Amino acid sequence: MRGLRFEVFPRHMGVFPYLWLVYLILPIFNMLKFDSWKMGIGFFLLTVFLFTYRQLYFEVEKRSFMYWLLVQLAVIFILSTWYHPTFMYMGFFSANFIGWYIDDRRFKIAMLVFFLVEAIPLAVYAPTLETADLLVIVPFFLIMLLSPLGFRSLSRRQKLEQELAKANEQIHNLIKGEERMRIARDLHDTLGHTLSLITLKSQLVEKLVTKDPMKAQAEAREIQNTSRAALRQVRELVAEMRTATLPEEIRDARMILDSAGIELVCEGNERLEGIPDLAHNILSLCLRESVTNVVKHSKASQCRIRMETLENEWRMIVADNGVGIPNGGPLPAEGSNGLKGMAERLSLIGGTIEARSNQGTIITICVPIVIKNENRKEEDTHEHPSGDRRGSAHASGRTGFFARF
Repeated sequence: MRGLRFEVFPRHMGVFPYLWLVYLILPIFNMLKFDSWKMGIGFFLLTVFLFTYRQLYFEVEKRSFMYWLLVQLAVIFILSTWYHPTFMYMGFFSANFIGWYIDDRRFKIAMLVFFLVEAIPLAVYAPTLETADLLVIVPFFLIMLLSPLGFRSLSRRQKLEQELAKANEQIHNLIKGEERMRIARDLHDTLGHTLSLITLKSQLVEKLVTKDPMKAQAEAREIQNTSRAALRQVRELVAEMRTATLPEEIRDARMILDSAGIELVCEGNERLEGIPDLAHNILSLCLRESVTNVVKHSKASQCRIRMETLENEWRMIVADNGVGIPNGGPLPAEGSNGLKGMAERLSLIGGTIEARSNQGTIITICVPIVIKNENRKEEDTHEHPSGDRRGSAHASGRTGFFARF
């Protein structure tokens, strides 16, 4: 077929397979010492051995690999028992291929066959060999038996390096994908909040343009300022220079809620003393998304934001007295891009989000406090001891919108 080119050895192996061929010089030289008919058979067997050597490089991870290896060992066995025990040295070739087995069972079987192929000829010729020859052959015999272990270790290392390279590539791709998702979430949270404000003010301008032109002009100027602020937010987001804080978000929330005719009531310490910067930023983004949802969907007249620092967690509650969640909640995070984004962010710091309906919508966000002391560096990071207490609050303390805290 066009496009197919013959390869003596796989290209990705480089010159490695060719270097091993140097060790065939000794068997070829020894074969020249025998009679013509025996020498002819011997060269035929060496040709078969060379062919198996080539095929084994192409049959890696295939079932036929085992058969080609058995043929190669059979050639070594015949040459070692029928010709001379020095042909046992060809076992170094097979030791290399045996080391390629990753499966322990197949490796042990191959090692057993390899031991028999090398040990039987040595046992046959040992009584006839001189002590000097045995002092040379026996050490090489032991080295050959141990060499598959070394080759296997090297093969495993190469395979692990290849898998590590693939894993690093996958991680790189996942990081890029996660970065795209993060940017999408940030754009949703940032621009969604601002565009909602612009929409509300545009509707107000439409109503005021005939009734109060001066106020309509003032609102139009605010729309211009808000749009410029949105452009600035996008630039800051791209440059990753903007870190949200709860006091700033509460001020923005008050502005957008006032524009929507919704009263804002804040309770608790909005700075949450001692909270890490990352958790502070994530809570700020969650507050932004929660307020945006109140404006868009609640039809409420009042919104309450409460910040609490408990013994084991920081808690932020955003509640409104609007239409609530259909069927009374709870609302799954998968059902809303905003809630899903909040849940994904909070998972980075071990936080949780719960959305329920009780004469309106109640969003409860909890972030665990990491406690450090001399004996334990981290405590209660992955568990929420206040969970039972929070559950009882749902059961008994929240009977109405103004009694839910």
